[in-house]
Amino acid sequence: MSGYSKLLIDDPVMPFREENLQEIAGNVDYGVLEALDGTWVSYNANYNKNVGEASLAGGIHTTIMPSPGTNSGTIPGKFSFDCEEYIEKLTFSLVPGGVRNRGGASELFCGAVKYEQTIKSVNKEAGQQNLQYESIHEENGMYLWLSNVYNHAATKESIEKDRGIHAFSDEDFEKYGYKGEYRDEPLVQVKDENGTPSYILLSDLKEGQEYFEIIPAQELKPGDGIKGPYFIPDYSISRSGVIPHGSTITLLGDIAPNGNHYLINGAPQFPYGLPAWQTDHLSISKTMGGAGHEPINLDLPAPEWVHETLTDKNDEGSNKIYTQRILADHLYPYSVRPDLRLRDTLSGQNVSNYVFVQMSSKMKTGAQGGILNVPFVNRFVPTVEVDFRLWIETVIEDGKEIIQLQYEQIVFFEFDFGNDGGTTSWPHIQVNTLRRLEDIPEDQRKVIEEQFFDKKPDTIATGDTANPAAGCPYHKE
Repeated sequence: MSGYSKLLIDDPVMPFREENLQEIAGNVDYGVLEALDGTWVSYNANYNKNVGEASLAGGIHTTIMPSPGTNSGTIPGKFSFDCEEYIEKLTFSLVPGGVRNRGGASELFCGAVKYEQTIKSVNKEAGQQNLQYESIHEENGMYLWLSNVYNHAATKESIEKDRGIHAFSDEDFEKYGYKGEYRDEPLVQVKDENGTPSYILLSDLKEGQEYFEIIPAQELKPGDGIKGPYFIPDYSISRSGVIPHGSTITLLGDIAPNGNHYLINGAPQFPYGLPAWQTDHLSISKTMGGAGHEPINLDLPAPEWVHETLTDKNDEGSNKIYTQRILADHLYPYSVRPDLRLRDTLSGQNVSNYVFVQMSSKMKTGAQGGILNVPFVNRFVPTVEVDFRLWIETVIEDGKEIIQLQYEQIVFFEFDFGNDGGTTSWPHIQVNTLRRLEDIPEDQRKVIEEQFFDKKPDTIATGDTANPAAGCPYHKE
């Protein structure tokens, strides 16, 4: 992977010409998004030996929702917490040709990439030997690469064709004394030594000559637009998505450089120990009590109080009971900080380089994305923000380069939940590691093919009956 960057103010601006339209559209740039083309599936690696229970799947999600019986005004609030592993199929396909956005003097040719995402939870059920798979998420949408900007200056032909020309203006003559043909530049008022005003074309204004009024031009002049201003996109990537819960999202973002380099050597870095207690990545948000206000070392077993029966004596203010079940979940520490699964996957890999993409629906400054929700979601669990991080990594295995995707997505719900009547922000977090189907182990491939590609397990014929292949732990009855 190489050559990725974003459009800057000192980059050359290309002129647009109609006769080159097909060539421009046919050579659209997809930027780093071109590396996503294809079908990606969950990849499962369990390198963290401190985790007692082996991984079942590549993905982890945490979801906090209002408990049955609660409503948007219930105090104290109750919530249900789910933390599940999941498998995923994520398909990207390049849209042929640039998608043209016309803005007059500026034209943007978007490199569009469609995506479709399907996610199934992976659970162990009591009394069930086989793993249980259940569809829990569907999403489709588009990513856009937004850096193909062209300058489209006016021409004599475009002026005559698109608006026509008023060859003479009685008003210009009567008010300002302008006797010429159609006026394609401003008139300015000047005064002689006696203070008598008159109007002249801007091009006739002498250097340093004072003027007192500006009458804007009514017409364009061939070449208008070439002088700028030039449009530089706030962000080089957008993502629009439709989620069947009733939300439509638009995220904006960029590839994030390390210094001047967008292709970053080595592997993404994640913290260990106490520094990993960073609320921006925890399923316990800043508005949720902070697990009793003390940082927790997530690379050690959970604190003893996590498994205690809490009362108003050992949990004054109800901060610990508020978050206890999150810390007591069987997928700890991933139930608390899901992106540690990404870290632990990388700990056993040789990553030579990566490109890092950051996106959000709510930017600190500048252009904004957004979220639209159906009335039910808006009323009961408003979805207010989506933050997304994507790492496109080159992994070296057995002398071969393998492209790997890792992502962290945090969706914030809001609910009137606190004992003080305050609004609680609930982070719904998804993380996963993905590879192309041919780059995952054979046992994982069988599960993915069965669940997402309708490929049944191998069978052994016994008389007239076909039975599952012996020893396949993933077969579903």
